[in-house]
Amino acid sequence: MKKELEHSFVEKLEKNQNIVHKVCRIYTNNQEAHNDLFQEITIQLWKAYPKFRGDSKFSTWMYRVGLNTAITLYRKRKRSITTEDFSAFQYKIKSEPYDDTEEEQLKLLYKAVHQLNDIEKALVFLYLEDKNYKEISETLGITEVNARVKMNRVKTKLRTILNP
Repeated sequence: MKKELEHSFVEKLEKNQNIVHKVCRIYTNNQEAHNDLFQEITIQLWKAYPKFRGDSKFSTWMYRVGLNTAITLYRKRKRSITTEDFSAFQYKIKSEPYDDTEEEQLKLLYKAVHQLNDIEKALVFLYLEDKNYKEISETLGITEVNARVKMNRVKTKLRTILNP
């Protein structure tokens, strides 16, 4: 039973690992911090996986766990992220290197997003992932109307940052 659970988790994580990379990209500024956060999110996903009931899509659940982990660590840290030992799982997960070559506009967008608060970052992230407001509200635990209002405010804030 445990092997089946482990196999199922690894398979789903490998299929959806770009979600974790994207969360890491939003909440970190360098590759080392990105790798540390990726590791920590993966550990938290594994710890929470036995409780995953399938009420939502696996990817939606991953977003929620990933964002919650990133926000929690982001708020706790001063300069670095403390992580747990990952060596027991590392050999079982094929990690694809994250392609960090984006266009200049994407770099500017990320720079602007880094100036937002934690919830605003999560909203932008989910919005850029083409999640509808229903999915955004479920992932963040807010109402759909609140998600729309907050997103409109964030768009205005980003316009101000990008076009001073």
